[in-house]
Amino acid sequence: MSLRIDDFKSALVGGGARANLMRVNLSWPNADIQGDANLNFGGDALHSFMVKQAQLPARTVNTIPVPFRGRELKVSGDSQFEDWTITVINDNNFAIRNAFERWQDAINSAASNISSRGVDAGVLATYTANLEVEQLGRNGDVIKRYVFNGAFPTSVDAIEVGFDNADTIEEFGVTLAYQWWESDTTSSATTNRVTAGVVTPTV
Repeated sequence: MSLRIDDFKSALVGGGARANLMRVNLSWPNADIQGDANLNFGGDALHSFMVKQAQLPARTVNTIPVPFRGRELKVSGDSQFEDWTITVINDNNFAIRNAFERWQDAINSAASNISSRGVDAGVLATYTANLEVEQLGRNGDVIKRYVFNGAFPTSVDAIEVGFDNADTIEEFGVTLAYQWWESDTTSSATTNRVTAGVVTPTV
């Protein structure tokens, strides 16, 4: 077992992954829901700047205990994917928040209690989208990518406003359910690449 700090330095490739070097790429079921949330600045969509916090996702493979003569054999069960949460900086045009509110309202309109904006709540593909979080290296290159397949927002959090909230910029959280995630190192042959709201397959 090495005790040399130089060996550890060599093993810590690139100085280690940095939690603040990340980018989230959002997508929307259709252009009507999207609105102006995909405005580009310097070649990057607005949401790549405004989503300030997310997670590289976890995955749980459940176990099934099978009793056998006083012992217990554990066999693999089904995979479980927890909801994904992001924190969004609220721009002065409310572009990202408006898009999420339109998305939820399209799934189930608060006024009419029906689906709208080109969404059929009985057809998953019409109200879900593929979302993405990327880990960036210190040179700006993508060193890890996760794609959340078939996602939709279940909760858009409140924004607290008040006279005593000085020197603050509004933020809000969004919780999204999704079907499964894939990464650039899982066994799937293709991963959906999300760029400025457009999903394209890459091998």
